[in-house]
Amino acid sequence: MPLSDSQFNAVWRQNTVPVIIRDGRVAPLVIRLPYRADNQEWLRDDRRLKPKWLRTHKVWSIPKAWFEDTVKRAIDRFDAIWVIQPYRAIEKCAPACWNAAGVHCECSCMGAYHGSQNPFGRWYVISDTFAFQMGPREYSCKLLGRQPNTRRSSAGRQLHPS
Repeated sequence: MPLSDSQFNAVWRQNTVPVIIRDGRVAPLVIRLPYRADNQEWLRDDRRLKPKWLRTHKVWSIPKAWFEDTVKRAIDRFDAIWVIQPYRAIEKCAPACWNAAGVHCECSCMGAYHGSQNPFGRWYVISDTFAFQMGPREYSCKLLGRQPNTRRSSAGRQLHPS
């Protein structure tokens, strides 16, 4: 479902869960983090480039290539992250989404079946991908977090219950 202005404002104004915005174009990512003194160092994560603080908007700007890693590390550090990204209502879900390894997803399932390997229900597979005309760009918002019933190891990695 597309993101309304009031929904965007509610997510953006809260200050307990990080919010990352991916434009979908070549623009850098914008991320808003709950305040911690080491946020810049944490975002940089020993990379060559430094995150840029955008004082007027009180957000960090980071390279688009950092999206996947930053989302995963934010879940480890903050337990969850809001992801706002392009959404195309006419896209359909497909095995390319179901078999994906990362968190980048723009299809109609809005990530519900992303990386699931084989979602339940009556799916009729035509091919791994589809090609068709795209409609206007809208944005979706999803909260990503830890899987239920997982715990962390002493190194901070998620462990599945025994």
